[in-house]
Amino acid sequence: MTDLAIHLLLFLFIAAFMAGFIDSIAGGGGMITIPAMLIAGIPPLESLGTNKLQSLFGSGSASIAYARHGHVNLKEQLPMALMSAAGSVLGALIATVVPADALKGVLPFLLIAIAVYFGCKPNIGDVEKHRRLSAFLFTLSFVPLIGFYDGIFGPGTGSFFMLGFVSLAGYGILKATAHTKFLNFGSNLGAFIVFVLYGVVLWKVGLLMGAGQFLGAQVGSRYAMAKGAKIIKPLLVIVSIALAIRLLADPTHPLRIWLGI
Repeated sequence: MTDLAIHLLLFLFIAAFMAGFIDSIAGGGGMITIPAMLIAGIPPLESLGTNKLQSLFGSGSASIAYARHGHVNLKEQLPMALMSAAGSVLGALIATVVPADALKGVLPFLLIAIAVYFGCKPNIGDVEKHRRLSAFLFTLSFVPLIGFYDGIFGPGTGSFFMLGFVSLAGYGILKATAHTKFLNFGSNLGAFIVFVLYGVVLWKVGLLMGAGQFLGAQVGSRYAMAKGAKIIKPLLVIVSIALAIRLLADPTHPLRIWLGI
């Protein structure tokens, strides 16, 4: 599976660049990369494992870019990233033995709810608001929960982290975006380790796509820092709705099977 034709490798590189750009701003990069790998003929499990490898480059690249411009202190955020990784390891282990149909069924509606929240709340901007949950409780509860979700299923992880940082931690939307990337790096790393142990990572494809992710995330993060809430908020709404539609369009989605459509 690693000896793909040149045109397919180029297709995957471009898809990864686009995913890195979008993911560094609003999350949802997996909406592009996983279908791209499936189109290229890579089996589903290998697509999931390889996606975690290439996603490390995107989330890592964006984290570095945001840190260099003072929007996040990676050393201070390390405990959160480790909790995200721990939750992701547990989720990935469960994903190897338990079907994720329940999550798959409810996820589109959660994503639509996130889109409605960010789209209809006019006062969400770059200014920080009142914190509803202490940093300690946020780290021990919300962070590993979303990390667990990323390990067991994954789509929309960035959107969920963004929602938590804005609604619970009181962050402005640019600061929330910057902090989301490092937690996403942690959850990607945790799941990646599990998938490596199960031997479902295609290294050649993953590293090539990782290069595309790295470059796309550099461009995207700089664009987000220049535009702030003006670009992050609408793109987050669009990505959440697009991801929900794509999930519902899947013939194997539990809701479609239940309705017989």
